Amino acid sequence: MLSTIAASILLRIQSSDMKEHSAIKQLNEVTKIELWAFTGVISLSLIFSFSYAPHIENLIPHFFTGMGPWVNLFFSYIITCILYFSLVLFVERIHVHDNQRGSGAVYFIYFMIGLFLLLGMVNVYFAILMAMRIFVIYFRSAKERKELGYDGEATRLFAGWLLLYAIALLTDMPALARSYLMLVAPMAILMYLQLLYVVMPRVMMKKNRRWSLFGTSLLYTLISSMLLGIVFLLLSTKHNMDEEMVAFTMLLNLATALVVLPILTWEIYKTRNRKRNEEIKVLQTELGKSDASLNFLKSQINPHFLFNALNTLYGTALQERAERTGEGIQMLGDMMRFMLQENIEDKILLSRDIEYLNNYIALQKLRTSVSPDISIETQIEQDGQGLQIAPMILIPFVENAFKHGISLNNPSHIKITLQLTENKLYFDVHNSLHLKLENDPERLQSGIGLQNVKQRLALLYPEKHELIIRQNAKEFFIHLILQLEGNQ
Repeated sequence: MLSTIAASILLRIQSSDMKEHSAIKQLNEVTKIELWAFTGVISLSLIFSFSYAPHIENLIPHFFTGMGPWVNLFFSYIITCILYFSLVLFVERIHVHDNQRGSGAVYFIYFMIGLFLLLGMVNVYFAILMAMRIFVIYFRSAKERKELGYDGEATRLFAGWLLLYAIALLTDMPALARSYLMLVAPMAILMYLQLLYVVMPRVMMKKNRRWSLFGTSLLYTLISSMLLGIVFLLLSTKHNMDEEMVAFTMLLNLATALVVLPILTWEIYKTRNRKRNEEIKVLQTELGKSDASLNFLKSQINPHFLFNALNTLYGTALQERAERTGEGIQMLGDMMRFMLQENIEDKILLSRDIEYLNNYIALQKLRTSVSPDISIETQIEQDGQGLQIAPMILIPFVENAFKHGISLNNPSHIKITLQLTENKLYFDVHNSLHLKLENDPERLQSGIGLQNVKQRLALLYPEKHELIIRQNAKEFFIHLILQLEGNQ
């Protein structure tokens, strides 16, 4: 019966998120067993409380005038059951399963647990059980998320306070210690969270940081002292308060709020900020290594010294009326100018990269035109549609095809296609393979072109490219899909 009442109330709270399935149906078997076990313990506790208590009226304060002890005790266990169900069905779902930050409803549940414990409406043993359950929620949430922030800190501190206060009630601690845990500690926790997550980020932007923190702490101290004074005033109307204990409690609150918390908050914030800065430095170092690696890869395909030599050769070819030689040198010069001027950019127009690609293929056709057994086919879309690409991404695949796919003594073939569909580039290179001659100095060299382009694709297009490479004894094939961006 208790489980049914508690579940129905919680289902009303979660009705917006549970339209298709009830909360109970979404629970795993372990959680279902836990809830039934807790309900059973609550029921047995209620039965044994009435069976073995000679003075039932002393079990719990009478909150309803004229109501018997049965109603008070039953109401107490109903509240306990609802609070525990709230932790399992709502708080744990928010923190662990949905992986969300804490909401106002979560903090309201924490507040109600603490309030009912202070009012004596939650059994101490069940309060300890709730504290342990909140710790479980915290550690499971910490496992899912690297940084918990405000809600994680609040959850951990509340669970710690709940456990300590329940133990204080069980072990009959001195009245001053119980008074501190009952009244000062909750306000200190709220003040600590406010200072650490709200005040400190603003204070660190000011010149007089320590004085700004001290001024805010003084304001919070005055507010907490006023609240504490009001509580003692209300309690003194019903109970004879020990004036010495009240004075010591007020003094402890003053020391905690004005001295301990500002110093503790300052040191914790500085320590965490130092660790965060160290993590940022590590990330910057790794980024620097990536940039250095990328620049090194670029430097490997930037032969600056050849440009001036090409101008000399081009002039010589014109003087000797070697038109084909001059044409080849001119195309090679255009390619070298591209490499010197545009290859240093992070992104260039795709149309410029295609132009470079066509020049390279045309230059290779000049070299292989003397052999009728060499077939070179190209289907390259010329319109780049304003798209941008990292320079020298495509050419290594074509270079590799001409390097390993062409033989002047054997039939050879190369087929190159480039197609564009919206912002996706589809690039295929298919070529024959020929074994190098024994006297070829590059016979045992695998080359760095393909390895370089793989590294650059991983650096520049993470999760935005797909590269497939296939090879057999006679043929080599690559297929590249690249997600490009428009001109910005």
